[in-house]
Parts: sequence; structure tokens; C-alpha cells
Amino acid sequence: MKAIMTVTAADRVGIIASVCTLLASMDVNILDINQTVMQGIFTMTLLVDTSTSSHNFDEIKSALIQRGENESLVIHIQRADIFDAMHRV
Repeated sequence: MKAIMTVTAADRVGIIASVCTLLASMDVNILDINQTVMQGIFTMTLLVDTSTSSHNFDEIKSALIQRGENESLVIHIQRADIFDAMHRV
């Protein structure tokens, strides 16, 4: 299953490493990634594949939210099919 993730925070060293290391530890594959920094605000969008993970979507989401709380990151993840349905014109 594919999912869309966003990560935002005040820019600092290690944000990408932290998020990507967590995803790798849960066997979540990153299919596409885009990041930018605008006026000191870090923003990253990822397309991930959770189908290879032994963790279900809710466990992955919970781990990401916990990481966000621990590191002052705002992390959102949503199933790609729901994202697509919400943004279909």
C-alpha cells in the first residue's frame, strides 16, 4: 500500500536522517522524496510503500507521530488512495 507523508519543522541538521531511519527500521520503502527549506522552515513530502512492512498502517503512523513529538516535527501520513480520492477533480 502506498502512502503520502509530509514532515515540517524548523530547519536543523538530521531531520531527513531521523525520519528515513525510522521508516527503514519498519521496512517502509521510500518511492519518492522531495524536500525544501523556505525561510528556515523545513518541508519534506514522501511517497512510501508500506506493503513490505511487517507493521500495519496504524503502527507505522503511531511510530511517526511519536518520533514527531519527540523531535518537534509535524508528521502526517495518509493512504495514497484516500489522498487521491480527496484531490480528484
